Amino acid sequence: MRADPNIVIAGAGAIGCFVGGVLAAAGAQVTLLLRPRVAAEIHTHGLTLTDFDGMAQKVSGDRMTLSEDPACLADADLILVTVKSGSTAQIARLIDRHAPAKCPVVSLQNGVTNVLTLQRLLPGRDLRGGMVPFNVVPMGQGGYHRATSGDIVIGAGPDDLGALLSVPYLRVRESRDIDAVQWGKFLINLNNALNALSGLPLKAQLHDRGWRRLMADQWAEALAVLRGKGISPASTTPVSVGAVPWIFRLPTPLFTRVAAQMLTIDDQARASMSYDLMAHRPTEIDALQGELIRMGAELGRRTPVARLVAELIETAEIAGQGLPNLPAAALRAELKRSAARSLDQQA
Repeated sequence: MRADPNIVIAGAGAIGCFVGGVLAAAGAQVTLLLRPRVAAEIHTHGLTLTDFDGMAQKVSGDRMTLSEDPACLADADLILVTVKSGSTAQIARLIDRHAPAKCPVVSLQNGVTNVLTLQRLLPGRDLRGGMVPFNVVPMGQGGYHRATSGDIVIGAGPDDLGALLSVPYLRVRESRDIDAVQWGKFLINLNNALNALSGLPLKAQLHDRGWRRLMADQWAEALAVLRGKGISPASTTPVSVGAVPWIFRLPTPLFTRVAAQMLTIDDQARASMSYDLMAHRPTEIDALQGELIRMGAELGRRTPVARLVAELIETAEIAGQGLPNLPAAALRAELKRSAARSLDQQA
């Protein structure tokens, strides 16, 4: 690895622009492979990066290379993949076509199957999974706001990429059990869909005990499936994964005190799936609830919460009217009706 590697962010959306911008502000050589709309925005306004803790940085567009042409991958010394799950195979083929064979590739994506897709299409490369714990809010005109806390974790490998990527305002550490870390984040990401259905900012959703109880039920349902598959997810917070449903079900004053030790979150945070629905983009529901439903089916285990949530998100995508703004009570009532129908069918 060169002392000053060219870091290509493949598919620079909210996470990619934030991570790439912070790296560029620290002096790294960064190329953003991005859509024309985002490129035009950065050319005009540059990047304005802020966070929950008061960080504010301005990065001019000429501080980075902005490209809409995947041929820019040919000059990469390190590639950070930040595309949505549905575009993983496409970006892998472009990396295979253009990027040097010795160039490490790190997936900074939601879901747990993206690394498998990259490995299948990019055999023999230094390819690593990653976990981004924080939420980035697109503010418009080149503004990106990190609204929750946490450090990026990537898989360990021959080069210390964690040290290379760690700069002021961005800490990246390596793990030799990145699969367990990703499964822990998978559990957290299951709330992306619930947050989108609620129409609420994350902080407001977490202060609603009705939504927290649904989060708890979904978490417990998912954890039972993962354990049935022999998967032991690693906690991405100071509490164990098994204790999270209990914490979600606490009365709000108690939950607020406990949650303050787990995560810092500001009033602007929303899950990425909320922004997908608002922008009429396809969501990652299939890589999250869809994956859980498939795993449950393989075990012969029902996953009613995941199934209902997936159906509602898919309906919202088809409707194309933005956030559904559903009350938690509506989902709870439908779950009860579904359980009653299931009992009638068994009888």
